[in-house]
Amino acid sequence: MTQPPPGPGVTPPFAAPPTEGRSFRLWMALGVAALATVLCCGAGGTALVGLFITGGEAVNEQVQATAGDYFDALREQKFNDAYDLLCDRLRNDETPEQFGARMGREPRITSYSLGDVDLINLTLPADLTYTSGDRDTVRVAMDQDSGSGEFRVCGFEE
Repeated sequence: MTQPPPGPGVTPPFAAPPTEGRSFRLWMALGVAALATVLCCGAGGTALVGLFITGGEAVNEQVQATAGDYFDALREQKFNDAYDLLCDRLRNDETPEQFGARMGREPRITSYSLGDVDLINLTLPADLTYTSGDRDTVRVAMDQDSGSGEFRVCGFEE
């Protein structure tokens, strides 16, 4: 026969867990976890902002290099080199010979300066100086080649 369970006033077979300081440790742990979360998210956010800034600077540098190569080729009358820097749409409009003949009739560029790229419209301001001394400001429309990822000159806006 089994004994009935002990009644009220009987000592439990284990000691009760301590309660003093328990809420302090809980809040301390929550505070440390919150601080770690803020630090991690803050570092991630900072890295993301840095990535956007660096990416924008890289695009600006690549677009300026392509436009600079294009204007250098025109200045040196290397029309085939300039033609190679055009986007597919413009190359489909005329052959290298037609492009060279057209550019040979245009005023010759002696110098140029490039501004910063507009990342939204992918255009680049360029100040051009011609052999006649005339100056012109144009916006160079750029396009990115889907195969190679390189930027290409794709027109001008005055």
